[in-house]
Amino acid sequence: MAVKPVVMYLSRSGETVARRVAGLLGADLHGRAGRTDVADLFFDNALDHARTLFAAGTPILGVCASGILVRAVAPLLADKRTEPPVLSIPDDGSTVVPLLGGHRGANRLARQIAEGLSAHAAVTTAGDVAIGAALDEPPSGWRLANPENAKGVMAEILSGSAVRIEGEPIWDMPHDPQGGVRLVTSEAPVAADALTLAYHPARFVLGLGCARNCDVEELWQLAQSVLQQANVAPEAVAAVASLNLKADEPAMNAVAARLGVPFRLFDAKELEQESPRLANPSDVVFAEVGCHGVAEASALRMCGAQGVLVVEKRKTANATCALARRDQPITELAGRSRGKLSIIGIGPGQASWRTPEASRLVAEAEELVGYGLYIDLLGPLAYGKARSDFPLGGEEDRCRYALEQAAKGKNVALICSGDAGIYAMGALVFELLDRGPDQMGVSDAARRVEVVSTPGVSALQGAAARAGAPLGHDFCAISLSDLLTPREDIVKRLHAAAEGDFVIAFYNPVSMRRRTLLAEARDILLQHRPADTPVMLASSLGRPEEHVRYRRLADLQVDEVDMLTVVLVGSSNSKLAQLGEGPRMYTPRGYARKIDGDLA
Repeated sequence: MAVKPVVMYLSRSGETVARRVAGLLGADLHGRAGRTDVADLFFDNALDHARTLFAAGTPILGVCASGILVRAVAPLLADKRTEPPVLSIPDDGSTVVPLLGGHRGANRLARQIAEGLSAHAAVTTAGDVAIGAALDEPPSGWRLANPENAKGVMAEILSGSAVRIEGEPIWDMPHDPQGGVRLVTSEAPVAADALTLAYHPARFVLGLGCARNCDVEELWQLAQSVLQQANVAPEAVAAVASLNLKADEPAMNAVAARLGVPFRLFDAKELEQESPRLANPSDVVFAEVGCHGVAEASALRMCGAQGVLVVEKRKTANATCALARRDQPITELAGRSRGKLSIIGIGPGQASWRTPEASRLVAEAEELVGYGLYIDLLGPLAYGKARSDFPLGGEEDRCRYALEQAAKGKNVALICSGDAGIYAMGALVFELLDRGPDQMGVSDAARRVEVVSTPGVSALQGAAARAGAPLGHDFCAISLSDLLTPREDIVKRLHAAAEGDFVIAFYNPVSMRRRTLLAEARDILLQHRPADTPVMLASSLGRPEEHVRYRRLADLQVDEVDMLTVVLVGSSNSKLAQLGEGPRMYTPRGYARKIDGDLA
């Protein structure tokens, strides 16, 4: 899913231009709170807002000074091949300046906006200025087979070399039959040297079928042989297609990944509509899956009514493959995707503690599922997306809903605080996927979706960082909630952790009805460690209302702890260092004892 661009503006003087740019691009409009009147979403701090959008891979069109955007994103700059476009436009709309992402759409956006505003596109990329095009960004529906040569080819052209164009002219450039640089367009593979760029039109679809858990190399070799038979370059393949029952087939997903193309799916009824066009209809296949062909039918279905079979179904012991073609490059994909569920830990809530990968997965998602407060903490990343808010409790329904939505071919994000794999939804998602049909699991379609987990800063880590280094030696985490864990099991773990002298992080320490286990835990620990053992209480970590304080273990009171509090209890070796900025808690690893021993 392409991430929708955002137009952000900072003052009323830029409103007219900002609204026009948003209209030209169908983009969301974000305005500075208190200084603008019209916006889809208002923000308080321009630097933080731009930084959040950039980390998520969102194209940014800033109606503001270029320096503001530069200062905002500078700490995040890493790889120009993956950074989103960033453009600045003055309040009067006179100039459009692509600052970043020139070869990822920024120059094209600049020209599009400039044309719509009757303004000037201040494109500075050498190739675009001299050649009038970014040769590593071909037109829609075309793929560059050897992008690694683009820089050298453009440098050669800038040095004065003429260009020889072979095949369809997709670039508006003068052609010299004796040119030293070759721009070749072809459906067939091209032998490309350092001064050749090979472009292929995405007109072909590989239709695949296979037995369950077919060997990846068997299917890959079959697909390659079909392309070789047709003399078609791999880059001319627009997609791989099959029956929806094969959504989670490892070999098919691997073939699509190796080709760098989408994997698209159709149900049996859709594929059966292609039966009159099949070269090799099969009653056996119909009896098994409800359509007379998979490989040929899915390739034709993907290409549409104008598609024709180039290579009829070919078979190996466990796989089938066919190739279809249509005259025009395929830029809009039929069928549906496999569906994806991203299990995302967003950290305690502070945007700067959220990983770039988590932000990117949120930005790419079509629907957000989670406890409403956690979705709200995403701020601008949640705007404009379908969202399904669930209250606390009913976690199983929440995870089941997210999986079933993904089963429809959607890209869904399940939003959790902290790390999704630590006392959160991650384990429940996999438990649902692992259950049998008679165990209140999920549908077969939901079991075929792609599931991705991304790490987040846990409450344990956030509290430890605020404290100093309390986890410097062995530690553990224990949930004091007896909703899902029997009370006797919790008490058993408390005794074991106390006897083992672990630093302990207590999750879910209390609730409105659970008020006794924390006091019982304190009393158990006091049997094994000193009364003055430091305890850290950290509430609302990473949020404006963050509150951190320290207590002696003997003085720990249940009433000053709530559901948003993490309790960190030190081991018998943990200490509080009294520093200028206040006390800092740490647990030594024994370096001092080692040094003393070495000196003895």
